[in-house]
Amino acid sequence: MKSKHALKKLTPYQQGKQTEEVKREYGLDRIIKLASNENPFGYSDQVKNSLSLDHGLNTYPDGHTSELRNALAKKLNVEEDQIIFGGGSDELIQIISRAFLYPGVNTVMAAPTFPQYKHNATIEGATIKEIPTLDGYHDLKGMLQAIDENTSVVWLCTPNNPTGSLIPKEELYDFMNKCPKHVLVVLDEAYFEYVETEFDSKIIEHFSDFPNLISLRTFSKAYGLAGLRIGYGIANKELIAKLEVARGPFNTSSLAQKAALIALSDDEFIEETVQRNKAIRENLQQFLKDLGWHSYDSQTNFILITTPIDGEEMFNYLLERGYIVRPVKVLEDSNKIRVTIGSEEEMDIFKDLLQHLHSSVSKEIKS
Repeated sequence: MKSKHALKKLTPYQQGKQTEEVKREYGLDRIIKLASNENPFGYSDQVKNSLSLDHGLNTYPDGHTSELRNALAKKLNVEEDQIIFGGGSDELIQIISRAFLYPGVNTVMAAPTFPQYKHNATIEGATIKEIPTLDGYHDLKGMLQAIDENTSVVWLCTPNNPTGSLIPKEELYDFMNKCPKHVLVVLDEAYFEYVETEFDSKIIEHFSDFPNLISLRTFSKAYGLAGLRIGYGIANKELIAKLEVARGPFNTSSLAQKAALIALSDDEFIEETVQRNKAIRENLQQFLKDLGWHSYDSQTNFILITTPIDGEEMFNYLLERGYIVRPVKVLEDSNKIRVTIGSEEEMDIFKDLLQHLHSSVSKEIKS
C-alpha cells in the first residue's frame, strides 16, 4: 500500500514516560509527572459531583455541541456560529491544516513552538518556514518578513509552548494590522486562563477587524479535563463555516461535552487554580534565580529551564528520583527541560533535587 510520501519524514507522537512504567523500571513507590502540563489540582468538584457514565453512551453525541456552544457563546460574548469544537486543540490544528494547507503553499511558525503545527503541515505537503524565537519570544518582525504570496497559515502560540512566553498585546495587534489578509493567523491560546488579566490581549473583541484570525483554546489545561479531549476555536462565522466542512460529524464525546459544560460554570475553581499556580511558579523562578540558573518568562503552568548539564541527562537524573520532566532542544541548545508546575509539596522536593545536583556540578567544576 502507498501512503503519503511526507509520512516517511515523520514519527508518531512520543508520549512522555507514564507513572506505572517508571515505578516498575526504577523500583519507586511514588512518581511525580511534570512533563505534560496537566493541572496538578485536578478538576472542578462540580464535575466530580455531577458527572456519571449515564449519558446515553449507546447513542452518538450531539454533533453540534449545542448546550456547551450556547453556554460558551454567552460567556465569551460571541455568536454561536463563531465557535468550532474539537478533540482538544490538537484536533483543531489538524482540521485547520486539512482545510488550508496543501502542496504549493507555505506556513510560518516560531522555533521552538508546539510541534503539531509542523507535524500536520508536513502531512499536508506544505512548505514550512521556521523563525527562531528571541529568548523564548516570537520574532514577529521576522515572521512578517517570511510571509509571501504563497503563505497560507501563520501559527502564533501565546503563551508559547515550550518557552512559556506571551506575545505582548501591542505587538500582537501590530502584527495583525500588518499581516496580509490572505493569510490565516492561528492564535493558539491553550494556556489562556493562566495569563494575568493585565496582559490579556482581548483579541476576541476584535474579530470583526481581523476576519483572517482564529483563536484556539482548550479545557485540557486550567480546567483539568485533559483526559476527555475537548477544545474550541473562535473566529468570524465565515471562517468557522469553512472549517466545519473539514470537521468530523461526531468529534467530541457526550461525556466531554457534559464535563466541559459543568466546568465552564465553576469560576471559583479556575481562580484558585490560577492563583496557586502563579504563587508556586514564581517561587520556583526565584529559587532558580538564586541558584544562578536561567528560566524563561512564563505566563503558563510550566517553566522552561536552562540546566548546567544536557537536558537528557537532567531528565534521567530526575527520572531515577521519581520526577518526570520533558527535555527540550531550543535551536542547537539541548541544555533545557520543560517543567510543569506541580503542587507545593511536589515542587519543594523538586527544588531539593535541583539544589543537590547544583552542588554536585559546582564541586566537579571546582575540582
